[in-house]
Amino acid sequence: MTFKMIHENYNVTDLQKSIAFYQEAFGLTETRRIAPSDGSFIIVFLGNDKSSFELELTWLKEKEGTYNLGDGEFHLAFEAPDFEVAHEKHKNMGCIVYENTQMGIYFVTDPDGYWLEVVPAK
Repeated sequence: MTFKMIHENYNVTDLQKSIAFYQEAFGLTETRRIAPSDGSFIIVFLGNDKSSFELELTWLKEKEGTYNLGDGEFHLAFEAPDFEVAHEKHKNMGCIVYENTQMGIYFVTDPDGYWLEVVPAK
């Protein structure tokens, strides 16, 4: 049996700020939304035309404070078709938190502190 990965979930504290970040930083746009009538949560799926994989952002009305991201040893990776342009964009956004020039990669953080790896296209 073979499984297909379809999405990764990140819980966020400010949904609009997170949607705007992923749009600006990675060109992701909203593909669908789940919002019950009681307003207790909103789930927004983001994606693009390069992959069917989606990023799921979940906002919980009752959540107070920030999320505990543990040691921050997990991340989602993005392949950049023009690595130098992507690096300059993220540098200008002020969201680069770690660079490994020997490996030719870098990491940015989103508004909630999730790490996102950027790698050059193969």
